[in-house]
Amino acid sequence: MFTKSSRKPLGLLAVAAALTLVATACAESDRDSGDGDQPFVFGAAGDITSLDPFLTNDGETYRYSRQVFETLLDHESGGSEIVGGLAETWDQSEDGTVWTFNLRDNVTFHDGDEFNAEVVCANFDRWNNLTGAYQSSNLSYYWQSIFGGFAEPDEDFSTGESRYVSCDAEDELTAVIEISEYSSIFPGGFSLAAFGIMSPTTLETMEGQEVTGDEGNLSLPDFAQNAGSLAGTGPFTVEEWNQDQAEVTLNRHEDYWGEAAGFETMILRGIPDETARRQALEAGDIHGYDLVAPADVAPLEDAGFQVPTRDVFNVLYMAYQQESHDALGEMEVREALSHAVDRQRIVDTILPEGGEVATQFHPDTLDGWSEDVRTFDYDPDKARDMLADAGYEDGFDVEFCYPTEVTRPYMPAPKDIFDVITEDLQEVGVNVEATPYEWSVYSGQVDSGNCPMYLLGWTGDYNDAYNFIGTWFSTHNDAWGMDEDELFDKMTEVSTNPDEEARVAGYQELNEMVMDALPGLPISSSPPSIAFAPEVEPPNVSPLTQENFGEASWK
Repeated sequence: MFTKSSRKPLGLLAVAAALTLVATACAESDRDSGDGDQPFVFGAAGDITSLDPFLTNDGETYRYSRQVFETLLDHESGGSEIVGGLAETWDQSEDGTVWTFNLRDNVTFHDGDEFNAEVVCANFDRWNNLTGAYQSSNLSYYWQSIFGGFAEPDEDFSTGESRYVSCDAEDELTAVIEISEYSSIFPGGFSLAAFGIMSPTTLETMEGQEVTGDEGNLSLPDFAQNAGSLAGTGPFTVEEWNQDQAEVTLNRHEDYWGEAAGFETMILRGIPDETARRQALEAGDIHGYDLVAPADVAPLEDAGFQVPTRDVFNVLYMAYQQESHDALGEMEVREALSHAVDRQRIVDTILPEGGEVATQFHPDTLDGWSEDVRTFDYDPDKARDMLADAGYEDGFDVEFCYPTEVTRPYMPAPKDIFDVITEDLQEVGVNVEATPYEWSVYSGQVDSGNCPMYLLGWTGDYNDAYNFIGTWFSTHNDAWGMDEDELFDKMTEVSTNPDEEARVAGYQELNEMVMDALPGLPISSSPPSIAFAPEVEPPNVSPLTQENFGEASWK
């Protein structure tokens, strides 16, 4: 740094001062450009709920688990098309009941165990043979949604008959899974993060672990003390789950079969409040966060942060639980409430740019969306007249639930959305009794039918209409409290039809049937944003919110 051409030698104090300035400048440069040894810290909308992704239906848990446990199939980076995961290629029989997976060679688990067809089958057999409280839909929701039930259904949890028949290892790299009937759920179901493949040693660790407590208050097996013993095949290994700090620490898996992760260490930090997430990014405490408040997008971009926006693949709705409130059981009342809500105001004032009013229970980016559903324009005068015709000229009281301490891709500001809807309902004479729940208990209250009206939504897991409307309307459930056997039977008929053209036409008819039954009011679909510091090379952002952080790195 000091050349022989300097005219005078610097004194020792001057040299020391100069070196101090250089060191400070270098440190600041490291912070600005990203240090390869510095942990990448990402602000998630909440903490994970389990180290075992099978035992959750929570998106934040899946954000963690996708980095650690890979699935047989995956989605293209930044898109929704199904591609190979741990299986390079796959085939299905003509009747759609036999699925053959040709597995990747030379893949090892984090603990050194070998990946092969036998361990694939061991994982699927483990899930199918779980008993007792594991069969609670609050723990094994996705298994029951995709595979119907378990080998030995527990009558205390009313699980259905299992769609899973068997898994056979034809050879070391060929796994054959048989199901009992064709369903449009597949192959998308094989891509779900809940079905991340674990090593044989990890399965042994989990054997004999019990779920304790009662339905609604279940305690999961605690692996937090030995998180490092849980091994998948992904680009990161799990080192620690600090539940007190709501942090999960992941380390780069140096022997990953694909391209090595760009970050040596990644920390997922739960920060439920969206303002606190933004402030943490601005302060340099984190290097990225999800679900940016729409009002924060432009200011962050102006300050030099990167704020990519995902494509729309979600829907927000207001639900009417028909069994818990007499008025909501009446079609004319539900129609009136649907006319009372100014959904365009929600889109214009709360949602990010690109949001749109929803007309049905899945976005128009999916095949099966129909132009012929009945719609409900904002018309408070009509709403008041309909309520009067139904015998509620003086209105009525209704409990309305909404979640707190959470944001979701389809619901960036729950309280703000709730306030707009409440104002609209009260304008037509409906007295809203606000009932907030923390997110950790909210879904349980909704699923149990304890909320006459509530806000909820869905971000698609895979590119099929059934993943939306089939999730809600394939059978009676307490969340909706609706009895529509014709609709339920039609859902089964359509989703099990292997003829794609006929299936898409069937989904269009189903969307029309759902809106005729009016179990709730679709509110909106919106493109959620995700933010990164200037020094980060972000991963491809996914419309399914399934980012692979192994793609990201320091610039």
